[in-house]
Amino acid sequence: MKAIFLWAGAIAAAASLSGCSTFQGSLAETQTGTQIYRSHLGQPIARSQIAVEAFQAADANSPEFRMYSAAVAQELRRLGWTVVNTGMQTEQVALVDVSQGSASRMGIGAGAPAVPAIPGAGTTSPGVATGLEVRIKRRSDGTVFWEGQAVDEGRGSGSAGERTAAVQRLAAALFRDFPGESGRTIRAR
Repeated sequence: MKAIFLWAGAIAAAASLSGCSTFQGSLAETQTGTQIYRSHLGQPIARSQIAVEAFQAADANSPEFRMYSAAVAQELRRLGWTVVNTGMQTEQVALVDVSQGSASRMGIGAGAPAVPAIPGAGTTSPGVATGLEVRIKRRSDGTVFWEGQAVDEGRGSGSAGERTAAVQRLAAALFRDFPGESGRTIRAR
């Protein structure tokens, strides 16, 4: 009798967890290509003025962030937004975060762990992955109405130039077919 309850509990737990995350594996466990996860409210998204800002305020003034935000701003303009200077108080804001780490540790999708930067990322490593996360929200009430994550495994040195090129590719892939299917991880090549 006790075994039946344990078995039923295990099945119930597995069923409840299957709806929580589309993908929580690492790139090493999946096929190659850019992994993209998007989530949205399923409602039309009005295009208006939008500011592109860093998740962490401390990153906002770095030269790297300016390059990363330019890649996201380019895609937002292509989709019909008017991108304004970060200092302007717009109703819509796109929060951007770029991370780089070991490809075996990069997760994507709901519930995926945050990826810390790797100390010494400038060294050559075949398992370096770059991740881009963008959240578009209303400033007035904080509602996130679209968010996306893209992760790509690189084979380079992890230099600033290579990260910038990787982020440009990730931004183009992330915003392709905007807003995309919500809650599903896809692979772009």
